[in-house]
Amino acid sequence: MMVAAQIEDINLLYELIQNDLYVLQCIDDVPFFHTLLHVATSFGHIEFMIEMIKLKSTFAKKLNQAGFSPMHLSLQNDRTQTVLRLLRFDEDLVCVKGRDDLTPLYLVVQTRNIDLLIKLLKVCPEAIEHVTVRDETVFHLAVKNDMFEAFQVFVGWLIRSPNEFAQRWEKELLSWTDIDGNTVLHITTI
Repeated sequence: MMVAAQIEDINLLYELIQNDLYVLQCIDDVPFFHTLLHVATSFGHIEFMIEMIKLKSTFAKKLNQAGFSPMHLSLQNDRTQTVLRLLRFDEDLVCVKGRDDLTPLYLVVQTRNIDLLIKLLKVCPEAIEHVTVRDETVFHLAVKNDMFEAFQVFVGWLIRSPNEFAQRWEKELLSWTDIDGNTVLHITTI
């Protein structure tokens, strides 16, 4: 089945399903698994990805053994079109927490793709309030990675956002301390 995902052979996928009608359910029953959807999104195989989502939509939020969802892998492999198609399926995928509680929004900060960062923020503004296992906000990560353009986007979004929580987020997130007790200002100074 993994070969079918790697070479984007949808016909082979259905042949294998005919041989074992419960094969996708068996995969879904495993708590952490590198599914066919993980493979397809890693390679940027959009048609195969869409077919897999139709067959087993729960795979879209499933973490693999390394702690990454299909969207995380799409971002790690610079598959922007794949990310955008995943968002059309389910905008909440932006909030899926993976390894170290990193959401896709955190990974976009690391990839330095400002256009994609803005798109993710628009579809799921709540992603801005998530913190990592180290209690780092997206603001912390932007400053640590010298992504001041991303930092400006986040602050600008908070200032202009019609979201009812934006003012609270502005106060809380900009003064939030990470696990080491550092705010964004502390990290900037360091």
